[in-house]
Order: sequence, then structure tokens, then C-alpha cells
Amino acid sequence: MDAVFVINADLGPLHRVTVAHAIRMLCRRVAEIHEAEPDRHLGVFPMPRVVRLVRYVVTRWRYTKGPAWSKGGVLARDNRKCGYCSGPAATVDHSLPRSRGGQNTWRNTVSACATCNQAKGDRTPAEAGMVLRIVPLVPAWGSLAQR
Repeated sequence: MDAVFVINADLGPLHRVTVAHAIRMLCRRVAEIHEAEPDRHLGVFPMPRVVRLVRYVVTRWRYTKGPAWSKGGVLARDNRKCGYCSGPAATVDHSLPRSRGGQNTWRNTVSACATCNQAKGDRTPAEAGMVLRIVPLVPAWGSLAQR
């Protein structure tokens, strides 16, 4: 187990931290164990799976226009499936290529396999004669937090 899920005092999801960070939070008494691994201990503490903050943390950032763009976020949003052939994807393709002024935005990028990304090249999907099978949308905070 390499990550511990952190939830707010109202049981809302926040983020993941390392086990060492979670233990430090428990020692400082800013968090409590909400769920633990059965029959596993780390010193005096049960091995945490989920820790809950003692005090509520205001998360205004969750109510903004959405999470910042990232390659990993695009792959997670599209479930690592190519937007053109639905095969396994490892790269990100820009609908409007960056060389033509396309930006790194949620609505301009989709997951793509290397073959489709290479075939599309420096063209738009329409110019390349490729059909985009998914609609690129800005994901909600919760959809990226789920694993």
C-alpha cells in the first residue's frame, strides 16, 4: 500500500498522501484513522487506508471551473482509450495541433494510441479523415479523484 486517502471532516474526498505523511498527520493530531488495514500495524498505529481530518478544510478550489489540464488527467478522463480507435492509449493528441495555435486545454486534447497520433500528424481530425469517437469535456473534480 503506497497511498492513503484523505477525507475532510465532512467526509468529502480531498487527496491522497503517502503512508509516512499520513502517520505524521496522526502524530500531529490533525487527522484520525477512518479506515485501516486489518491486522497490520505501523508502530502504535493501525496501517491507515483512509484518514479523516479533525477540522474542516475549506475547499473553494473545488468550485472553480475545473481541475488544471495535465497529460495524466486527459488519460484518466478518457480511461486510457484512444479517442480514434478505442485501443489502449499512451499519448495525448491535440484536435487543433499546437503548431497551428492549439492549446493544452481539456476540450482540445484526447487520449490517443501512437499509431493514430502518428497517422493524424499535424492536421485536424477532419483533414486527416479520422473520426473522433469521444467528446472532449472538462472533467469534474470528483471524476479525477476516483480510482
